[in-house]
Amino acid sequence: MLEAIFEPLQYSFMQRSLVEAVIVGIVCAVVGSYLMVQRLALLGDAISHSVLPGLAIAFWMGANIYLGAFIAGLISTILINLIRSRSNIKEDAAMGIVFSGFFALGITLITLIQKENKIDLNHFLFGNILGVTAADLRDTFIVAAIVLFVIFIFYKELLFYSFDKIGARAVGLPVYLLDLGLMMLIGLTIVASLKAVGVILVLSLLITPAATAYLLVTRFHQMMFVGVGVGVFSSISGMYLSYFYNLPSGPAIVLVASGLFVIAFLFSPTQGLITNPSSVSSGSPLWRELKNLWRSR
Repeated sequence: MLEAIFEPLQYSFMQRSLVEAVIVGIVCAVVGSYLMVQRLALLGDAISHSVLPGLAIAFWMGANIYLGAFIAGLISTILINLIRSRSNIKEDAAMGIVFSGFFALGITLITLIQKENKIDLNHFLFGNILGVTAADLRDTFIVAAIVLFVIFIFYKELLFYSFDKIGARAVGLPVYLLDLGLMMLIGLTIVASLKAVGVILVLSLLITPAATAYLLVTRFHQMMFVGVGVGVFSSISGMYLSYFYNLPSGPAIVLVASGLFVIAFLFSPTQGLITNPSSVSSGSPLWRELKNLWRSR
C-alpha cells in the first residue's frame, strides 16, 4: 500500500503535477461555492470558454498565456454585463452569445496556429497537468493566492451579496463592483486551472465539488471546507488513477469528482435519493404529476 502511494512521487513531474492538482482543487472549490449559491454555473461555463482566444493570441505572440487568458476572460465579462445592462436581453442569453462567439474564435485561431507551426495545442482544451513546469506551478500558486486572499478580505461582503443582493444594495455595498469582482475571481480561477484540466473540463472542477458539499452540509463556510476536501481528494485520486491505469489526468480528476457527487446524491443525510426516498417521492413535482396522470386514466 505504502509502496503504491510513494511510487509516483519518485518522479519530479508527478510531484509538480500533484501540487498543481491540490492548488487547483482548493481554489476551484472555494470560488465554486459562490457560483453554486448564486446559481451562476453558466457564468463559469461562459468565462471558461471565453478565455480560449486569449490563450491562442498570447501563444502566437510569445506572451504569457495566463495573462492572455485573463484579459480575454475580462473582456468577455465586460461584454456580458454590457449586453445585459444596455438591452432587454437576459443574462443567460448574453452569456450564451458571448461564450459561443469567443469559443468559436478561439478554436479558429488554434486551428490556424497549428497549421502554420505544425504543433498540437489541444492541451488548451483538455489540459496537460503532467507537463506542468516549475514556472507554471509558480504562476498557478500566485494566481490562486491572489484569489484566496481577496475572498478572505471580502468574505463578509461577498457572503451578504451572494445571498441577498437587494439587502446588500440597501446597506450601501457596491453590488455592481462586487458582481464584477466575482467575475474576475472566476476568470482568475479558470486561468489557474487551465494546465490541470483545460478549458472544457474546468467547469466541472468549479461546480462539482461545491455541489457535492451543497448536498452534505447546510452552512456556507462548511460548504467551502467540504468542497475543498472533495476537490483535493478528487485531484489527488485522479492523478494516481491516471498514473497506475494510464488514463488522461484531467478527465480522471473530473471523473472522481463526478463519482463523489453521485455518492452524495444517493446517500446525502438530508437529500439522498436512497437515504431519504420519502422526501424524493413526496417532494418531486415530476413524480406527483406522473402519479396524478396514472390515477386519472
